[in-house]
Amino acid sequence: MTIYAVTYRYSDDVDTRDRVRPEHRAYLGGFADTGQLLLSGPYGPGEQAGALLLFRADDKDAVQAIVDGDPFRKAGVITSNEIVEWEPVLGPLRSAIP
Repeated sequence: MTIYAVTYRYSDDVDTRDRVRPEHRAYLGGFADTGQLLLSGPYGPGEQAGALLLFRADDKDAVQAIVDGDPFRKAGVITSNEIVEWEPVLGPLRSAIP
């Protein structure tokens, strides 16, 4: 399987983001449980509102389907996303990615 890096950009609607966050995290947690989602998290304070996610999938369409089903997407929290194939080669986490 291939690794894909996904970037999310969030709207400025913090109230909706806060309200939908538990559902969003539960949704993504299901993909973490199956090993499809390797890492996920928001950008730090002072950065543009968004997140980075790393998925393992057969193809980009499979990742796009996951993004499209994200409760954040459905609630309008995700204003844009980018999905790119990623080939990790160095670093201590490399051995954790088959």
